[in-house]
Amino acid sequence: MTWYITKRIGYCIFIIAGVVMLTFLLFNVAAGDPAAAVLGKNPSPQEIEDLRRELGSDLPLFAGKWRSSEAFSPYSAATGNLPGGAAISGTPEVKNGKMILKSGESCTLTRNFDTPGEYGLFTIDGGGNILVNGEEFTGETIIAPETGSITIASGSGGAEISGFSFSRPNESVWNSQFIRTLNEICSFSSEPPYVSFLNFGKTLITREPIGDILRRGVWPSLLLMIPIFLGELVLGIILALLATAAKDTFIDRLILAGSISLMSISYLVVIIFAQWSLGYYYNFFPVWGWGGVEYLALPVLIGIVCGLGGSVRFYRSVFVNELNKEYLRTAAAKGCSPLIVYNKHLLRNALIPIITRAASVLPFLFTGSLLLESFFGIPGLGYAGLDAIYNSDLQLLKALVIVSALLFVLINLITDIAYAWADPRIRLK
Repeated sequence: MTWYITKRIGYCIFIIAGVVMLTFLLFNVAAGDPAAAVLGKNPSPQEIEDLRRELGSDLPLFAGKWRSSEAFSPYSAATGNLPGGAAISGTPEVKNGKMILKSGESCTLTRNFDTPGEYGLFTIDGGGNILVNGEEFTGETIIAPETGSITIASGSGGAEISGFSFSRPNESVWNSQFIRTLNEICSFSSEPPYVSFLNFGKTLITREPIGDILRRGVWPSLLLMIPIFLGELVLGIILALLATAAKDTFIDRLILAGSISLMSISYLVVIIFAQWSLGYYYNFFPVWGWGGVEYLALPVLIGIVCGLGGSVRFYRSVFVNELNKEYLRTAAAKGCSPLIVYNKHLLRNALIPIITRAASVLPFLFTGSLLLESFFGIPGLGYAGLDAIYNSDLQLLKALVIVSALLFVLINLITDIAYAWADPRIRLK
């Protein structure tokens, strides 16, 4: 058992690494620059620079000696717009996003802010006879800290420029966005507690530490999800056993019809109807807020009802498949009461699919909590996730995705261990 758990933990580390890589590609590569989403229209280059350095979005993706900078405004053929703060000599043509400099034409970039003591790297993508500050350009050049402007000119024959950028020196080659993402999950230091986990920094919008949001939201979510999970599991097994014991009778058909009906009703419809009828019309429950157990009663009831139909039908199918097994006939022939036959023998031998079903339900419980927390104003992780989506807070969304993935990996590990507890014939190797 110990060796199996150790091996499974090793597998989990590889799974988590894959999740981190996918999350990194999704939020750091595909999502674009978070500074543009946060700062809005017309931010100053200094504001962009400061926020990118705080978020680490100016770092190279995996490794590199330089980090991007707004000290001199960049230019890209993707936009085709001349950079801000550029003094243009002549009338250079912009064709297909590329800046066409004829002989004698130039573009002078003025420094947006000082970078005391830091030499920079200026790179240009293009072709032709390009001069930078009067010297022939070969692809990149070092810019001194005191340089106040950069003049790009064309020699004889003209030049075609598709982009240029300015970079500041990086503290380390391995100081990158990917390493920063790994450090957000687990980081080491020379001071106590020496190892820290889940350090996701601050949110993009409110600048609140994300760790505080996670700690504050986890308890409302658990207080909502655990009763729903246990209630759905216990009631589903009880009703399924009752339907199995009364197989092909009116009770069995009634339970089966009710299960199919519950499966056919939308989660959202149940929430709205229950809020209107039980909360507003009859005033049995509060419909919004967070202040005590009474605020959880209605959302827990809705969660159990919405998940009960599928659970009862699944457990009934499992129990019916076990009815004709020899061990049940043997137990009944020995004089065991129906209560012992169903509860001790049938339920015990059906634990494997029950555990599998219970483990597969947990992700859907988290999805359901998004709706419940949103409609009932419960300040849990689901509510925080929806706020992050509405506000385009990529930093908080990334943290919630990684935390959810860690929980699912842990659930799968616990499920495998529970298999060995439920069935002694299973040997974990």
